[in-house]
Amino acid sequence: MKRILTIKQAAQLIEGLTEYRIRQMCKSGQLRCFKAGNKYLIAEEDLYETVFGRRTGEEDKI
Repeated sequence: MKRILTIKQAAQLIEGLTEYRIRQMCKSGQLRCFKAGNKYLIAEEDLYETVFGRRTGEEDKI
């Protein structure tokens, strides 16, 4: 099951990535997300794919 994150939760997962930067990435379309009311929501796997270039769990396959 997909884990859905708020911008604040996403920023806490990845050191060096601020809430402001994640919001910019959502607005520009660089990071796939969707809006629920005023909140941007991000699938955890989309966050990792955008930032690290791979889906979670793939590091074991390399």
